[in-house]
Amino acid sequence: MPDDLYSLQSIAEAIARHPERWRPLVLTNGCFDLIHAGHVRYLTQAKSLGRSLVVGLNSDRSVRAIKPPRPGYPPRPIVPEWQRAEVLAALKPVDGVVIFGDRTADRLIETLQPDIYVKGGDYTRSTLPETPTVQACGGRIVFVTVEIPSSTSGLVDRILGKSQI
Repeated sequence: MPDDLYSLQSIAEAIARHPERWRPLVLTNGCFDLIHAGHVRYLTQAKSLGRSLVVGLNSDRSVRAIKPPRPGYPPRPIVPEWQRAEVLAALKPVDGVVIFGDRTADRLIETLQPDIYVKGGDYTRSTLPETPTVQACGGRIVFVTVEIPSSTSGLVDRILGKSQI
């Protein structure tokens, strides 16, 4: 396992031992199934908001709960969690990856107490399930909009010939 893949407890301990390395801490989370340029730009923007960026990566089980099967499409996730984690951990903006199995990132937020919680511009405070938890922990929410439209679903559509670039 690469050095920047952590259990939730081990990364919380690392942050507590060396806050000068980690704070201000930025946290984001997602499935990150097929990594694409939109993901890289999103993570780069998120990292620019603090000293370190931790990515909460949805486990295979939680991806299946969030992304139910669609007729004519492969089941999600397409890429297994440990491969997704390894790719994320290798990206320049990412300082740590935690695989988690919950439907929301509330437990990550409560444990890590991020200074900034980042989500995509397709969310708002009212539609983001983690808003109350971030507010209760004293963190700030930042919504990042990626300049290029891209998504894993869009990539799958192109692979299956259901849409064009």
